[in-house]
Amino acid sequence: MRWLRWLLFSAAGLYVGIVALLFAFQRDLMYRPDSIRRVAPSYYEMLAGVQEVELKTPDGLRVYAWYAPPPEGRPTVAIFHGNGGSLRSQRYRLKYFKDANMGVLVLGYRGYAGSDGSPSEEGLYTDARTALDWLNAHGIADDRIVLYGESLGTGIATKVAAEREFAAVILESPYTSTVDVAADRFWFAPVSWLMKDRFESVARIAEVREPLLIMHGEADEVIPQEFGRRLFDAANEPKEGYWPKMAGHNSIFDLGGFLTAAEFIERRVR
Repeated sequence: MRWLRWLLFSAAGLYVGIVALLFAFQRDLMYRPDSIRRVAPSYYEMLAGVQEVELKTPDGLRVYAWYAPPPEGRPTVAIFHGNGGSLRSQRYRLKYFKDANMGVLVLGYRGYAGSDGSPSEEGLYTDARTALDWLNAHGIADDRIVLYGESLGTGIATKVAAEREFAAVILESPYTSTVDVAADRFWFAPVSWLMKDRFESVARIAEVREPLLIMHGEADEVIPQEFGRRLFDAANEPKEGYWPKMAGHNSIFDLGGFLTAAEFIERRVR
C-alpha cells in the first residue's frame, strides 16, 4: 500500500508540475515570433512599391507594418497573420493582392518583426485598431477595407469586425476560440481555467455583419476544420465557405484560397 500511495502521489505531483508549466509558459506556446526580427520590404524585389510604416500605439509602442497603397477606387486588404508568422512570411499574400490591383496593409504585431513589446490578446487588438486608424487617417475609410485574418489573426479580425463596419471579412483557418483549440491539443489539462488569451471568436461572430468568407482545409493538422465549420454555422448571412479536401493549415492560400478570396472581394466590395 505504501508503494501504491507513493506512486499516486508521484503521478499527481508530475501532473501538477506539467499543468503549472503550461500555465507559466502559455504565451510562449501561443506566440511564436519569427527569429528574424526586422526586414525592410525593399529587401524583396517582388515587393517594389511597398513601404514600411511605423505605427505608434496608444500605449506607447512602435509597431511596424508593410503597406501598398490602393489604386484609385480599389479596396485595401488588411492582413493579420498567424501566431508563427511575420511581415516577411506574408510577402506572397501581399504581392498577390497587390498584383490584383488592391491596396494591402500587413501588420507586424507587438513582439513580432522588430515591433516593440510582447504579444498578448488585448495588445494585439490594440495594434490592429492602430493600423486601421492609420489607414483611415490616410484616406481609406472602413467601408473600403477588407479584413483578412489567418489562423491566430482570425480572432483579431473577428474582434475588430464586431466593433466597426468594414467592407468584408475573410477568415483563413479560423477557430471558435483558442481555448477550444488548446483543449483539443492538451486534453489532459484544465485549459479553460488556465488560459489568459482566449480569442473568443464564436462569442463575437454574431456581431459581425459584414459579408464573410471562411476558408478552412479538411487536412488542417493545426486547427481542425470542425472549428471553422462551427464558426461558420454561428455566423450571420451573407456568408460563404471554401472547404478544400487536400488543403492543410499552411497550404489553403495556394490551393485555391487566393483565387477564392480575390473573387469574393470583387463581388462583395464595390
